[in-house]
Amino acid sequence: MSPSVLTNVVVVLDEPQNVVNIAGVVRAMKNMGLRRLRLVRPVEFDAWRIEGIAHRTEDVVEGAKILDSLPAALSDAVYVVGTTARARTAQRNYVRPREAAPRIVEQAGQGVVALLFGREDRGLGNEALDLCHSVAIIPTNPDYSSLNLAHSVLLMSYEVFLASGEGEVQLPVGRRATRPATVQELENTFAALEKGLHQIDFFKARAPESILRTLRTLIARAEPDLQEAGLLRAMGFEIGHYLDRVLGSERRRGNESDGP
Repeated sequence: MSPSVLTNVVVVLDEPQNVVNIAGVVRAMKNMGLRRLRLVRPVEFDAWRIEGIAHRTEDVVEGAKILDSLPAALSDAVYVVGTTARARTAQRNYVRPREAAPRIVEQAGQGVVALLFGREDRGLGNEALDLCHSVAIIPTNPDYSSLNLAHSVLLMSYEVFLASGEGEVQLPVGRRATRPATVQELENTFAALEKGLHQIDFFKARAPESILRTLRTLIARAEPDLQEAGLLRAMGFEIGHYLDRVLGSERRRGNESDGP
């Protein structure tokens, strides 16, 4: 997927009421690789305040366009996805964000795609939704379905970002310090652990076979390398060493108390 696809995705805010919410939207856009913002009759737009809240977003803020009408903001869009907290009685093409995202990316390859969000207090009206090709509903707790404007933008943008392929970054994987432990090395580890557990009477009220089998399963699931297996083995040995030190100290104190 071409990295330029996201440049055709435009976030449109219809009559946003609060500059802090606009800043949150700008930050969400920047996080998800979107750069084009259009605002229809915002109550306030203070670039200095927005950049103070959403740091290092000057490119998005400077490129933002303020328009007098929603049709003007959507005039060049080949595809418009509106958002609403709940389905209305009118029949519309309702979709979930994850379902809508691949279609958004596909259409963005052909031209401008608009993600449309309504004002904070009442969302998008029917006239605005009439301009949309589909309407996305973000699943939420039905007892508290209304989302913050910036949260809605972030969730929609995230799905589009993933669908575009931009989010396919390999997660860091911990590097093994050494080669995998062999069967014999693991057996030595199990033997050391079993001996140590016996020394502290861990099996007094438990079946040793069952406990050891569970311990084997747990360690096998972790697939320890040589260094990790050695650490577990050392833990088993150290139980015995600790007991030897403690008991030896007690014996010495006993001998001193007996005296000549």
